[in-house]
Amino acid sequence: MGDFHQTGVISTLPRFPNASLERLEADLEGFSEAKPITLVLPSLISELDRPALGRIVGELKDVKYLHQIIVSLDKADGDGFRRAKDFFGGLPQDVKIVWHDGGRLQRLYGQLDQYGLKIATGGKGRGVWVSLAYALAEGGSHMVALHDCDIINYERGLLARLCYPIVNPSLNYEFCKGYYPRVNDHIFGRVTRLFVMPLIRAMQKVFGYTPLLVYLDSFRYPLAGEFAMTADLARVNKLQGDWGLDFGLLAEVFQNSSTQRICQVDLIDTYEHKHQPISEADPEKGLFKMSIDIARTFCRTMVSEGEVFSDDAIETLRMAYVSMARDMIRKYHDTAMINNIPFDRDREDLAVQTFAEGLRLGAGFFRDAPLESPEMPNWNQITSAFPRFPAMLKEAVESDNEQRKADEHRAA
Repeated sequence: MGDFHQTGVISTLPRFPNASLERLEADLEGFSEAKPITLVLPSLISELDRPALGRIVGELKDVKYLHQIIVSLDKADGDGFRRAKDFFGGLPQDVKIVWHDGGRLQRLYGQLDQYGLKIATGGKGRGVWVSLAYALAEGGSHMVALHDCDIINYERGLLARLCYPIVNPSLNYEFCKGYYPRVNDHIFGRVTRLFVMPLIRAMQKVFGYTPLLVYLDSFRYPLAGEFAMTADLARVNKLQGDWGLDFGLLAEVFQNSSTQRICQVDLIDTYEHKHQPISEADPEKGLFKMSIDIARTFCRTMVSEGEVFSDDAIETLRMAYVSMARDMIRKYHDTAMINNIPFDRDREDLAVQTFAEGLRLGAGFFRDAPLESPEMPNWNQITSAFPRFPAMLKEAVESDNEQRKADEHRAA
């Protein structure tokens, strides 16, 4: 059960037992007539073989308020694209699949390079960026919502709660971030609770309580993959092409919106998805890689606020982080004990040691090459440098989807 506590400078919208999904969905159907809603689903082709995505598609069949669904499909050859079309073909909504590995989009990415507009070569960051760009090019959406495709216990109420604060004219938010408990038989969410949150508070100790840090400290789950925003806000936000995507987006929203128009909403009683290994021996994998990318994004964000990351500042921050994270371990241990949940303190400490090294590496990478960035251009930059891009992207995506329909018709 949620509570009434308001954390920091943004609105926190908890979830109470008497919340009515039927009322939310009825309201959303009415609101969406004037404010159409698009859902983006970032999916690897491998997700089609896992039960989570099948459950998500089953739940979405009963959602009537969506203008369209955009599936961002990665790691798929031609057969994989055809499989995805069949897989999502049973949905009653207008579904468009953005096939990143297809020839049309690959050629378009090459043209972006010619204009000096660098985007990531793959991954969720690129997928989200291109899918949002397609939604803007299509032009029919007031807002875009996004959630991951590996949510094992997905319920359609999650989507309703994510969209509601944006489209309800009485609430009038521009950006909504989801949050939820990350606990079942163990306490999960290691990168958030053992890296991001103690790092934010360590930065407050080192740099002071700046408006940005107070804002970031307001989020209960800053790395949640679920968010929604207006199309107008999507036009001006830049996205990260690496694991800094979710964290970097929060910093962009801070720059481009008012905290009074930003909220976080409790989405679901418990949230379960596939878990990444720590990969403490390999900085190119798992949570270790994630911590490096987030640290790099964090440094870039703080420098834009006027902070200086000298070698001494990085080492001071790292020591403050380790102290704060170990105190967090104590608190999580006590939480686990009172709730009769297993707790491996050694694994928690290993995670903190790995993340401390990730902080050192990520900050060092930024210090050595501050102008190298996985940040991708926003919509306004794209359309200014490459005015034909929106029409070309729209044509590429729709041609891929129409080609599949033509193939089906010939086969019949």
